[in-house]
Amino acid sequence: MEKAKISGIQLFALMFIFELGTALVVSYGRDAGKDAWLSILLAMSGGVILSFIYLLLSHQHPNLLLTGYIREILGKYLGWIMGLLYCVYFLYICGRNVREFGDLLISSTLQETPLVVINITLVLVMCYVIHLGVEVVGRTAEVFIVILVLLGISGSFFVLISGDVEFHRILPVLEQGWKPILTTAFPHLLIFPFGEMIVFTMIVPYLNRPQFAKRVWLTALISSGLILCWTALLNISVLGAAMMKKSTFPTLTAVGKVNLFEFIERLDAIVVFTLLITVFFKASVYLYSAIVGIAELFKVNTYHHILLPIGTIVIFLSLTMASSFSEQMEEGFLIEESISFVMFAIIPLFMLIVSISRQYFKKRLN
Repeated sequence: MEKAKISGIQLFALMFIFELGTALVVSYGRDAGKDAWLSILLAMSGGVILSFIYLLLSHQHPNLLLTGYIREILGKYLGWIMGLLYCVYFLYICGRNVREFGDLLISSTLQETPLVVINITLVLVMCYVIHLGVEVVGRTAEVFIVILVLLGISGSFFVLISGDVEFHRILPVLEQGWKPILTTAFPHLLIFPFGEMIVFTMIVPYLNRPQFAKRVWLTALISSGLILCWTALLNISVLGAAMMKKSTFPTLTAVGKVNLFEFIERLDAIVVFTLLITVFFKASVYLYSAIVGIAELFKVNTYHHILLPIGTIVIFLSLTMASSFSEQMEEGFLIEESISFVMFAIIPLFMLIVSISRQYFKKRLN
């Protein structure tokens, strides 16, 4: 582990920005139609349950990263393999986030810029900040969360006064019943982004006051979930459920419709800058967690030696994982329903059962 400490506010900033990530911009919960906001609330409730699993595991193994206590629970060899699989999967999701940012930037503002240039630039900046350590990442998030909140308030305000918002478009509630809401919330919205919080089991041990971990974790999860719910409500109210389903980036489309006094327009830049902040920190958290985990598993003295080579792998993944954005989204949906659900829900639950059972029988024997 790196010898560093972060404050509760810094951890909250990282978690809050991480949870918003690309979910703030992509067609999040669109399969539930006009009840997408309700699916998000249900998924958030499930995310709270998952968070208690992650927190219990961390509490039972203080000062250990996920890659450390997974070996204590599953055994030296199986635990090592599973720890490596988690690190590889973190790298894959990091590459997905970098790719999604590049695709949005090209489709909205930099149409003539090659994808490889955008991805390389983003990953190099991420590597630089990570090289400085987790404390610098936390302090940077502490600054940018203020900018992110101001951007969010400004964007919502301009959309609300633009005259494009028609809240009756979210009615009637439960028009198609509970089935599409539940099938959208579980497992898709549960895993993305709430289940992804498992990556913070690689960062929570750095918290300077461990007793605040649960409070910070749940506050960040619930507040970001409510913002995602509000964003979905706003998108449906501006675009309608049918248009939101067809739109690749509904938030970008909704904000782009604002035109006040023939003067305040082209506010889609707010969305692009917001995504730059959220993706930068989300991908950085994934990259940092993967690198620290790999360094621990392979007993590398310092993760700085492997930072740039692994950053190069992320660039390669982001460029080759799909031929188009639509193909990547389809692939991501299938992965979240299969691999991600196992990695972020089934395996942690199994580890918790094994850990509790082992402690119980140990007490009985004593």
